[in-house]
Amino acid sequence: MVRNSPQRSCIGCRQVRDKEDLLRFVLTPERTLVTDIQAKLPGRGAYTCFNKRCLDEAVRRNQFSRTFKGAVSHGTAAELADEVSARLLERISSYIALANKAGKIITGSDMVEEAIRKQKAGLVIIAQDVSSEIGEKIARLAERTSLPCYYILTKDQLGALVGKGLRSAVAIGSGGFVHAITNEIERMRNFFEEGAHE
Repeated sequence: MVRNSPQRSCIGCRQVRDKEDLLRFVLTPERTLVTDIQAKLPGRGAYTCFNKRCLDEAVRRNQFSRTFKGAVSHGTAAELADEVSARLLERISSYIALANKAGKIITGSDMVEEAIRKQKAGLVIIAQDVSSEIGEKIARLAERTSLPCYYILTKDQLGALVGKGLRSAVAIGSGGFVHAITNEIERMRNFFEEGAHE
């Protein structure tokens, strides 16, 4: 049977998976480890499952040095996990900013609620530092309409991405941006989710 995707082994758990489902790391010319979220950087790659436990195990067993056949400079497992999180947040933020430029963003809690009720939203993002009253109200409304809803970023960050002041929530209109943003958020959730690794 011909495989549609190249396969690689996770250096943490040794499971073989499609390369596109793994987290890639490469070395700089100075042999410093870099997270390659988009899997586009040049050079040989080392791979782990998209799960923090596999990254922890790879660091604990010194697998990066073994894979790259020599000394590799990198932070602790926790620092590498923070780097992965930061790169994923950058990706999520860039997609939100692009969606805003394309006119696909609805902001403000009242407008977001209206968009949910009128089924004009494909995805809802609620700021992590929103008041529980506002956040729960929007989340319940999204749940009733089976709309994907995530708590991520802060009110200040959401506002900056859409060129506004503080924003408690934003809705992304139906379309390609919904899939792209949802995919990146799910990747980050899976990375930190203890039960996500099979």
